[in-house]
Amino acid sequence: MARIYIETTVISFYFNARSEAEMVAREQWTRRWLDAALTGADELVTSLAVETELGAGEFPNKAEMLKLAARFPLLDVNDAVIEAVEAYIANHVMPNDPGGDAFHLAIASFHRCDFLVTWNCRHIANANKFGHIRRVNGILGLGNPALVTPLELLNEDIDNG
Repeated sequence: MARIYIETTVISFYFNARSEAEMVAREQWTRRWLDAALTGADELVTSLAVETELGAGEFPNKAEMLKLAARFPLLDVNDAVIEAVEAYIANHVMPNDPGGDAFHLAIASFHRCDFLVTWNCRHIANANKFGHIRRVNGILGLGNPALVTPLELLNEDIDNG
């Protein structure tokens, strides 16, 4: 059984309201993966940062997003998580937004999640950052979750050719 951290963008894409082909594809992949994961044996978790991000602002399907997020247990926040956030920012691993990307990575790393699932391919699921993240996490004594998109976790053949 894997422990899987669900980041804000996954819940957001589950309820996507945009019509661009790429956005619709992400919505479909997210729904197929998450619907299967919800009935599987893996432990799906999230954090207060996800609830905070989803609770801020006004956007379509907000109530449904918050309801879905509430299905996942919240991982605890402690001093080590906060220290990791500060280290990620100080070492330019993540942008200077203590409640956002750095927090998601810190909490998933501290709690030794097997996966951090996200559609944030600029700051989190970015292969150019993996080595830097592993080095900083090694110094901090943290785990290294696989940073993946829902598409990468789909257990189905999506190749049409």
